[in-house]
Amino acid sequence: MSEWGIALIAAGSAILGSITTGWFAWKAGHRQAAAAEAAGRAQASALVSTVQATLDEQRRARAADQRRQVYARLLTEGAALESDPRLGTTSMAEAFSLVRLEGPAKVTEAALAYREAVEQTRVRRTEASQERLRAARNTFIHAAQNAIRDA
Repeated sequence: MSEWGIALIAAGSAILGSITTGWFAWKAGHRQAAAAEAAGRAQASALVSTVQATLDEQRRARAADQRRQVYARLLTEGAALESDPRLGTTSMAEAFSLVRLEGPAKVTEAALAYREAVEQTRVRRTEASQERLRAARNTFIHAAQNAIRDA
């Protein structure tokens, strides 16, 4: 073979080797880019999930705090009426209205029973009415605790 033939074979081999290496490098680059894109999407999705979970927990905490304040107001107003029957019942009615708005139904029912027991005890301070009042208060507190826990 002449020198020209050898040179052409060597040049052809070099070009073919460069093309092959370039093609494999290009494929590897595309695979890496696709993997990086998938990892970025997974990371973004995880971040969105974390932020959403944080917002949900904050929303739940605010709702529980709101309920706690509303339920405590009813208990405070009821305690005031229990200790001084001469007080007016307007603030108790307002507190009960807030409990009705806040709910849930079990708490509203327990609050109504508590409100009625307070009224009955104000009218007639008998042992039976005071026992009914204690039971109604405890039922309301238990229902309120469950509602706050489930908020």
